[in-house]
This record gives sequence, C-alpha cells and structure tokens, in this order.
Amino acid sequence: MALMITDECINCDVCEPECPNGAISPGEEIYVIDPNLCTECVGHYDEPQCQQVCPVDCIPLDPGHRETHDELMEKYRIITAA
Repeated sequence: MALMITDECINCDVCEPECPNGAISPGEEIYVIDPNLCTECVGHYDEPQCQQVCPVDCIPLDPGHRETHDELMEKYRIITAA
C-alpha cells in the first residue's frame, strides 16, 4: 500500500526531505503523498522514513492504494530506472 497523510498533519516539514522517491509534497493545507511514487521506502529502507520522523503519527497506510511487497518493489525498480 501507499501511505497517506491525515488531517492531523501539523506541516512541520520533516517528512518531505526524508522521502527517497520524492512522493511527498506540500498540498493546499497539509502535505500529500503521491501514491504513484510511494513505495513505503521498499527498495531503500526497511521502514517508511516519513513515518519514522513524523512527530504526530499522521502517516498511515492508504487503504485506497493496496499493494503487495512485490508490487512495491516493482514500483521501486521502475522509479529508480527512470
């Protein structure tokens, strides 16, 4: 699954630079995650880095974008090959 940022986001700016795929960007009110670029850090790290640095724990799995570990790894390969 891709991750998502909930309304609890305080716009602290710590998640965006931690994303190795550039999937996090400022939205209209809070940061947003592009599900087409989010691999939950599969291929880069053992755990999603944005979740590790988020001080308010507002980055859960996005139930609207379910993906297996293999699908996330394939997405990682496509993203890093570009």
